[in-house]
Amino acid sequence: MEENFRNLIEVWISALISLSYCYYISSKLSKGVLRLLSILPICILFFVLPLFLSCVHFCAISALFLSWLANFKLLLFAFDEGPLFPLPPKLSRFICFACLPIKIRHNPSPNAITNLHLRKPEPMPKWVLAVKILVLGVLLHVYEYRDGLPRFVVLALYCLHIYLEVELVLVFVGAVVSTLLGCNIEPVFNEPYLATSLQDFWSRRWNLMVSAVLRSTVHIPVQRFFKRLLSPNGAMFAGVMASFFVSGLMHELLYFYMIRKPPTWEVTCFFVLHGAATATEIGVKRTQWWRPPHRAVSGLAALTFVSVTGVWLFLPQVLRNNVHEKAISECLLVLDLVKRKLFTSS
Repeated sequence: MEENFRNLIEVWISALISLSYCYYISSKLSKGVLRLLSILPICILFFVLPLFLSCVHFCAISALFLSWLANFKLLLFAFDEGPLFPLPPKLSRFICFACLPIKIRHNPSPNAITNLHLRKPEPMPKWVLAVKILVLGVLLHVYEYRDGLPRFVVLALYCLHIYLEVELVLVFVGAVVSTLLGCNIEPVFNEPYLATSLQDFWSRRWNLMVSAVLRSTVHIPVQRFFKRLLSPNGAMFAGVMASFFVSGLMHELLYFYMIRKPPTWEVTCFFVLHGAATATEIGVKRTQWWRPPHRAVSGLAALTFVSVTGVWLFLPQVLRNNVHEKAISECLLVLDLVKRKLFTSS
């Protein structure tokens, strides 16, 4: 475990030096091709850095932060777009905004009229956070008896584990950054289990920072391009499909970092399928004869579709290569270290 921590430190020192170069040198170049050329070596480096990590958790999180978020934000920065423009006044802010899934929360004007569908997610209540931490702790203890549990139960527990761990890690990152920068950070997840449709799930509840980055880098440019060739609905469909396709490719890359085997494209198929379903849902909602079903019915249908297709296409690579077993073992190892530390200190 010590070697994994040492590799993690080396990877992030390289990342910090690279982002400092972008802040002090690339930002001084004129926007466009020249600045893009100065940033491309950093983007390539960020694709390489996760390969130096063998720990599943360190590899996946670093790949998400560097290979995906940082690279996409730097590409926007090359053209004076995205969260890095205008240039933050301090290097620390530039680094945080570049590679972390954070967005400053601005308090709306009291006189502003807020659309309920566009309302920004509220911070997670402390009691909800405490419950989720407790549930994750219980899961880690249950894993110790997983050999006696049916396979589908272990699979269900691991799906819950993935959601809780990703959300809690991002909540922790947001809390640290909020303290360091002295600002309020928008939550990355917005209770996805309360989604009422696929559009609601993907655009307003699940991993909102990734959705925002994909919207700026893929959806909007593609939709603008196809508006000249297609109808508004056709351009919308093209933008949605392009966003989900790119998301699928990036998830294939994340899987490659964890598995170190050629992609099987199942994850890409998962996101293409969801892109088509979401775009169809949006198109149907725009018709005059659409009548929304009850929230409970549409929510259950959306979550069932996500769950079934997830088991069918999203998880097989993880299960075939025993990534879940490795991830569980890492969690149990950390839990054991914490127990030993507490025992020796007492």
